Amino acid sequence: MSGYVLGFGDIDSTRISLCGSKGAHLGELSRLDDVQVPPGFCVTTEAFDRALLDAPAATALLDGLEGLAADDLAGIRVRSAEVRREIERLAVPADVAADVTEALVVLGERTACAVRSSATAEDLPSASFAGQQDTYLNVVGTAEVLRHISRCWASLFTERAVTYRLRNGFGQRGVRMAVVVQRMAFPESAGVLFTADPVTSNRRIACAEAVFGLGEAFVSGLVNADVYRVLGEEVVEKTIATKHLALRAVPEGGTREEEVEPARQRQPALTDAQVVRLTRIGRRIEEHFGGPQDIEWCLAGEEFQIVQSRPITTLFPVPETADGGNHVYVSVGHQQMMTDAMKPLGLSVWQLTTPRPMAVAAGRLFVDVTPILAAPRSRAAFLDVAGKSDPLMGDALRTVLNRTGFVQESTEAGPPIPGVAQAAIDTDPDLVTELIGNAEASLAALEQAIRGRSGPDLLEFVLADFEELRRILFDSRSNQVITAGMQATWWLNENLLDWLGEKNAADSLSLSAPHNVTSEMGLALLDVADAIRPHPEVVAFLQHAGDDFLDELPRFPGGVEARDAVLAYLGRYGMRCGGEIDITRTRWSESPSALLPMILTNVRNFTQGAATRRFDQGRQEAWQKEQEVLERLLLLPDGDQKAADTKRMIDRVRTFIGYREYPKYGMISRYFVYKKALLAEAGRLAAAGLLESEEDCYFLTLQELHDLTLTGRRYDEVIRERRDAFRSYESLTPPRVLTSDGETINGQYRRDDLPSGALSGLAVSGGVVEGRARVVLNVADADLEPGDILVTAYTDPSWSPLFVQIAGLVAEVGGMMTHGAVIAREYGLPAVVGVEQATRTIQDGQRIRVNGTEGFVEILGTAP
Repeated sequence: MSGYVLGFGDIDSTRISLCGSKGAHLGELSRLDDVQVPPGFCVTTEAFDRALLDAPAATALLDGLEGLAADDLAGIRVRSAEVRREIERLAVPADVAADVTEALVVLGERTACAVRSSATAEDLPSASFAGQQDTYLNVVGTAEVLRHISRCWASLFTERAVTYRLRNGFGQRGVRMAVVVQRMAFPESAGVLFTADPVTSNRRIACAEAVFGLGEAFVSGLVNADVYRVLGEEVVEKTIATKHLALRAVPEGGTREEEVEPARQRQPALTDAQVVRLTRIGRRIEEHFGGPQDIEWCLAGEEFQIVQSRPITTLFPVPETADGGNHVYVSVGHQQMMTDAMKPLGLSVWQLTTPRPMAVAAGRLFVDVTPILAAPRSRAAFLDVAGKSDPLMGDALRTVLNRTGFVQESTEAGPPIPGVAQAAIDTDPDLVTELIGNAEASLAALEQAIRGRSGPDLLEFVLADFEELRRILFDSRSNQVITAGMQATWWLNENLLDWLGEKNAADSLSLSAPHNVTSEMGLALLDVADAIRPHPEVVAFLQHAGDDFLDELPRFPGGVEARDAVLAYLGRYGMRCGGEIDITRTRWSESPSALLPMILTNVRNFTQGAATRRFDQGRQEAWQKEQEVLERLLLLPDGDQKAADTKRMIDRVRTFIGYREYPKYGMISRYFVYKKALLAEAGRLAAAGLLESEEDCYFLTLQELHDLTLTGRRYDEVIRERRDAFRSYESLTPPRVLTSDGETINGQYRRDDLPSGALSGLAVSGGVVEGRARVVLNVADADLEPGDILVTAYTDPSWSPLFVQIAGLVAEVGGMMTHGAVIAREYGLPAVVGVEQATRTIQDGQRIRVNGTEGFVEILGTAP
């Protein structure tokens, strides 16, 4: 055929730029002997380009689309409609029409056809454009086929398609449209097959959906579909829908709805044997394309015909393994309060930092806990720790273990569990001081030793310094201190509940504990506000200041004092930021204006000296609670011993619990020293033409960056591919637990003691509070007033300055000893974490009640 038209036999996966993704996939499928594809051809993107030559007005309008923002819905609606009108009114160019006519003769000029859009950025592994462009069924005759080709071209610029591209970073001019023309199938049944379960992501389960007649009936929502789940060669679950309608093709062209006779409405659209046969075809297609597929099919007679196959882009990827065995992975991000995707440099630095091997999937880190779960002894200890720290993760792990045979039991002891079986340690405040002093001395030595290094010498130095980082981070005494604080907390909560009926008593007893660098960071920002509040001109300037505000401050009365206060804060905490475990994230010292919203909120909501008053108040409340508890214990049988044991545990908590936040602070401090040196090196590489920009280094591993400095070998294509992959990873939500079958499991709260309509979670900081919910997804967007309750996805240390402003906390991710819980207890804030979908269920401005003692949230009123 011509350059404007290609038959399926001339198309393969290399022809996406000519035939679009749909056309290329159909060409590939038509080459498989055991897959039936209705014959057809593709009107190529060259025909689309040729048509645009006759539409200068439409081409000019495209420039207007490029400049639109993704949230400018009104602008998108108007501009996209203008482009579509210009393209639809065009006649198909004569030379294109001649080629289409010739191809239709081969199919049969009066053959009914399906005319389908096939864009070049559609059905990609990283992004699905399903439903964004148009399909037309039962199109009969050359003139009608040509008219519908024009309509397919125009559908590239539907409002939904333009919006989708804007939101996903695809340019409007860079996407082109091909059109598939295919002999129409007239099926008894039709539908879709997912070769991985779209609900659980389990790659071993296929899911088929089927209706009578044409599949568009259920795609468009006219009718519910039968649903079949298949494991191996067996239908393991099925739901038969009541199918009132079927969509049928009509002889004169087009389709119409027909009522299904009542006796057939509850009959299955497929037999079990047909479903199994369809699944075999799907597995063959999946094998060919190398990943799970979303397949549209028709059953005509006894033959399944495949009319489309696209990759399933919503599945969370599975870590690669070499042994082919079953594996269970737990999310590192849920433990570190950073569930966002990380860039390759960040992933490689974190992996080199920690001694436990970690798997990577979708830019997230996972630990393979299969050996721990396989050994009965380590399994029990691990489930106990997981259940206390994060009940949802504990439940998810038990769900996997309940699957008979998935984890094979081992007679080996299993690896050691963090937080378990640590040697006893005395309550010694000097030990905490010594550990902090050692870490700070090591950091100072690093800052001195790294100066002046560049090229391979710098990379080799950083790689070697990880040994020192690990020595400090995993000091056995440091782990003993952290474990002692955790275990003392659990001891107090369990025993005081048993003896006194006190729930979460450790929350009050740990208020204003010393050595908590993260809670101190929040209070220190109150001191910065104290330096700014007396100077109204400074306050007014900061309302609209940018990242250069530190240079501008001396121009105002009091500006020098304000600048020095901010600089001192950055000197102590400037290495922190949101998602700080990813070394590539922008630090406060790199963008100081990120602090301004929090500083100005403190200026507005607090008075001078608030930090000292708040800390002293917490310490006094903790002391008073201690006296009350000990006095009540003395009245109990064996009260002297109970009080003595409790006093020892209170001392242990107050001595050790604050230190839990320090090792991460020390690690992040070290990361920032590395980052500054690595960015300087990346700048030199960019100046030498080996990188396009400094930030290209974020898409290389540390080892690859070392190789680049050694050999000068460019990684341009690798960097481009990883940028695209990272963009797709950002839209995925990582599960708490992931299996090698691809199943994503987040666990459930199995409780029936909640008030009606309450949202269940994990109680991590006691007390009950009512207030206005402020749903905040980005710390820079927080606009809080005293009494507000922060509702967010997760918090890491960069959120700590907000904690001095709020009355309570609700988070989707967290555990008993994760950041938000620790700081909420430090500040005496009722807090519930692990509340699934909290930021979607709770509306900004609603009045809510947070019960941090029992672990639930109630929605009391609608948003204003």
